[in-house]
Amino acid sequence: MNTPTPARFSGKLALVTGASRGIGRAIALRLAGEGADVAINYFRNRPQAEAVLKEVERLGRRGLLIKANVGDEDDLRAMFEKVGAAFGGLDFLINNAASGYNRPALEQKVKGWDWTMNINARAILFSAQHAVPLMQKRGGGVIVSLSSIGANHVMPDYVLVGTSKAALEALTRYLAVELAPHNIVVNAVSAGYVATDAMKYFSGTQAILADPESFAGERIPAGRMVTPDDVAAAVAFLCSPDAAMIRGQSILIDGGMTLKM
Repeated sequence: MNTPTPARFSGKLALVTGASRGIGRAIALRLAGEGADVAINYFRNRPQAEAVLKEVERLGRRGLLIKANVGDEDDLRAMFEKVGAAFGGLDFLINNAASGYNRPALEQKVKGWDWTMNINARAILFSAQHAVPLMQKRGGGVIVSLSSIGANHVMPDYVLVGTSKAALEALTRYLAVELAPHNIVVNAVSAGYVATDAMKYFSGTQAILADPESFAGERIPAGRMVTPDDVAAAVAFLCSPDAAMIRGQSILIDGGMTLKM
């Protein structure tokens, strides 16, 4: 008689920021589906976050809903305090929350710079500071941050977000080295064009949204668009022991699209 294989993240504790929809939702449900309890961070979309919480609980896992703007220092601190109080520790920190002002460089404002950099980059550093004591209680942990092809390729009106994602990838490398003695693995996942509602806010994506199959057939060697589940699978892999020797890397999930850029 075969013994059932236990879920690989059984007993693990995760925090996913920006988890109310899209990629964040897919990651939260992937980790919960593999056995982890999940803290679901959101900022504006409470009904959608509550729906994710219900799905996590339907999977038999414990969920925790936390409203916080990760770009705000007080909110960030309070979020980790709530995770510590509810979970007593943390195994996985998934930095998915992102925002930004998409417009040409000469039209950008100081307010937009601060907002974008604080949420997309600064939060990565200070989230790590808050996460380390919680991960030390568990003997170590994993931090995965969500980047973008705009960190390395110029995209229309993407100057602030692209710059913030480049900073995120640099932080990933530095944190990977500095947190290694704490048994904390740090990496990033960089996604190509992902089939989510967020695509409608990007310049030049109207044609893609109108006919994604044609775009994929012409531009993506894999023959289809990247989905949130594709990204979630990569994040789950990086959280697993199989990825223990991958450190400070940004894993590209784009179906081969950038090979043809």
